[in-house]
Amino acid sequence: MGTMNRFSLQGKVAIVTGGTAGIGRASALAMAEAGADIVVLGRSHGPEETCEAIRALGRNALGFQGDICDGSFVARVVDETLAKWNHIDILVNSAGLQIRAPSVDYSESAWDQIIELNLTALFRMCQHVGRHMIRQTSGKIINIASVVSFSGGINIPAYAASKGGVAQVTKSLANEWARFNVNVNAIAPGYTLTEMTQTIHDDPIRSPQILERIPAQRWALPEDIIGAVIFLASSASDYVHGHVLVVDGGWMSR
Repeated sequence: MGTMNRFSLQGKVAIVTGGTAGIGRASALAMAEAGADIVVLGRSHGPEETCEAIRALGRNALGFQGDICDGSFVARVVDETLAKWNHIDILVNSAGLQIRAPSVDYSESAWDQIIELNLTALFRMCQHVGRHMIRQTSGKIINIASVVSFSGGINIPAYAASKGGVAQVTKSLANEWARFNVNVNAIAPGYTLTEMTQTIHDDPIRSPQILERIPAQRWALPEDIIGAVIFLASSASDYVHGHVLVVDGGWMSR
C-alpha cells in the first residue's frame, strides 16, 4: 500500500455524533472527501444540510436527529447503519455541551447535563459501536477530548471533569480492545471557534487572556482538527492505541 493510500477512507462507513456543527461537521465532510460514507447525528440541528453537503462530495449519507443520551436512539442508529451497510468502521464522538459558571454557584442540573452528554453518552456510543467492531475485528474510535482533559479551566468544572473522563475512558477501552484490532484514541483540541465557544471568544476580558497563551496567535477553526481526524480514522494509525492527540496551536507547551 502506498503512503498516501494509507490515509484513504474509501469504502469505510463512519458515524459522527454532533455531526451537524463545529468539529463534528468538519470531520464528517473531511472523511467524506477521503472516501467514507457518513452517518450524521445531530440533536439541536437537523442533519439534512450536512448530509446534502456530503452527497455533493459524491458520498452516501444517512442522517438521524435525536439524543444520544437515549440508549434506544443509539441502538436504532447502530441497527439502521448496519442494515444499510453491514459494517461500521469509524466512530467520531464529537457531541458535547459546555455550561459556564463559578463553581460555588454551579447547579447540579448543569453538572448532570454535561456529564451525561459529554461522558456517559460518549461511553454508550463506544459500547454499542464497539461490540460490532470487536465482532468484525476492526474499527477506529475517535473521541473528542479537550486541552482541559489535562488542565482545569476556569468556571467549567463539569466540562473539565467530563473531558478528563473522556481521556481516561479512551485509554481504558484501548487497553481492552486493541487486541481485537480496534483503535480507540482521542483528539484534544485547543480553543476552537465554534457555536459553543462563541461567547467566550467574544468576551473582552477572557478572550485576550486565552489568545496571549496560544503560540500560534489565533484560535483554531474546526478545519484545523480534521488532519488529526483523518490520521486516526485511517490505516495510517493502525499501531496507535490509547493516545490523546493534542491539536492546540501550542497552548499546552506554555
